[in-house]
Amino acid sequence: MKTSKILAAAALSLLAAAGAHAEIYDGVHALTSANNRAEVSAQAAVAARSANPYAEGYASGVTTIASTRDRSSVREEAVAAAHAPNQNVRRESFAGSVIPSQFGGARISTTRQAAL
Repeated sequence: MKTSKILAAAALSLLAAAGAHAEIYDGVHALTSANNRAEVSAQAAVAARSANPYAEGYASGVTTIASTRDRSSVREEAVAAAHAPNQNVRRESFAGSVIPSQFGGARISTTRQAAL
């Protein structure tokens, strides 16, 4: 009985080996380009310096935003806000989320998220 099982297993393994075929390795494919190295290098330089056609804003170009405020007034406001003593006061920083009175006139800043 052992011999018949061994023979059956050998026969099945021969059938499995005959049925399995591996892929044939053809080696490295031959170069099919008609361009020489200098032409390819020139094409690569042009492609590297051109705009990315797959970028999201490729076709939109440069957008301009019309502002009603003058540059110097915006700068003065930014400098004043940067020098304010309470510029980083947040209600989450204090116990009970209450800003103490010594920070009088502190503007409460809240974190906002853009709506999608």
